[in-house]
Amino acid sequence: MANIGRTDGGPMTEPNTEPKPRAEDDGRGLHHLAEDSVGFGERELRTVKDAVLRPRAMLEAYMDRGPSGGGIYARPLRFYLSLCGIMMLQLFLMGGATLLLAGLPPEALDPLIAQSGKSRDAFMSDADNWMSLVLVPLNSLFYALVSAPLLRWWDTADLGWRKSFRATFHYLNVWTLPFVPIAFLSYLPQTAFWMTPVMVVLSFVAFLRVGKGRWYRTTAGGLVKAAIITLVTFLATLLATFPLWAIGMAAGLWA
Repeated sequence: MANIGRTDGGPMTEPNTEPKPRAEDDGRGLHHLAEDSVGFGERELRTVKDAVLRPRAMLEAYMDRGPSGGGIYARPLRFYLSLCGIMMLQLFLMGGATLLLAGLPPEALDPLIAQSGKSRDAFMSDADNWMSLVLVPLNSLFYALVSAPLLRWWDTADLGWRKSFRATFHYLNVWTLPFVPIAFLSYLPQTAFWMTPVMVVLSFVAFLRVGKGRWYRTTAGGLVKAAIITLVTFLATLLATFPLWAIGMAAGLWA
């Protein structure tokens, strides 16, 4: 029988059937090291860049090409959880939820401390640990729950809830990203007050930059809607303090 694939009568060699490695899997580049070690790679870096430079185009990509914008961006919820993780780390490093605990009246706090059988310091330490753990994710949950219905209502397309929450977390990412480097100032008594107007301004800027053409048509309309969603979000923060305090007091009693 003739040797297939040979014209010189030499021995037939089997073809190499091993798949060639893809260029993106060769492990070269700092973004590969970052992605392997902390889960923050090229896609996340592109998300950061475009969230700062072209957030409205990112929203269109998320709405038209799926939760990763056609495979080029981090998923909005995952990216938002990463930002929340950074702020939680800052909160722990700055001493936890001390400011919130300080706001509790002694007549409400002292009976609970007595009931727990712990010293005041031990009770406050347990409460602070749990409050610090859930503060950022609890606030984030309330932000999303109050923002998504508004954005679904205001959007020019019929998004459905899945896309509405995707758009919401993208808006929250654009809002939160410039705040992350200064978030630690929110946990200092001398600067905490000034962080509220900073967050208000960042909320307005994020809404106006992301939502033009989808959530509002005119500048005046955009300002009104930015004021509404910012007000609703801050009201949600106030509501979130009640379960937050409940978690802290339960931890002080039973942790």
